[in-house]
Amino acid sequence: MEYLGVFVAAIASYAFGAAWYMVLAKRWMAAAGVSQEDASRKNPVPLIISFVMAVLVAGMMRHIFAMAGIDTPNNGLWAGFGLGAFIAVPWIITNYAFAGRSMRLMFIDGLYAVVGCTIMGLVLTLF
Repeated sequence: MEYLGVFVAAIASYAFGAAWYMVLAKRWMAAAGVSQEDASRKNPVPLIISFVMAVLVAGMMRHIFAMAGIDTPNNGLWAGFGLGAFIAVPWIITNYAFAGRSMRLMFIDGLYAVVGCTIMGLVLTLF
């Protein structure tokens, strides 16, 4: 069941990301400096990498939750939120700051990380 929970949590977060970036596609492209032409290329590699990374994050979150005794949906939701807001986002912002990326991009991608981790945390505690 643990592997299934990790996989389902990764799918849930990935699905949220697909919806998030569809809604914010034009804003994200402008903030990231990506042209419509580049974004329209039919290259599946970034999508595959993104899903594999979601599985890795969900797997590590499951491990952390098991070690910390986080086993209720409420605790999983808040732990996921905390990992996203206080682990993932600071790394994103640090990298983007050194790369000279815009605050708008930091906000779009940072909020995705927070909500994605929150979803993962909730789903992991449902299995």
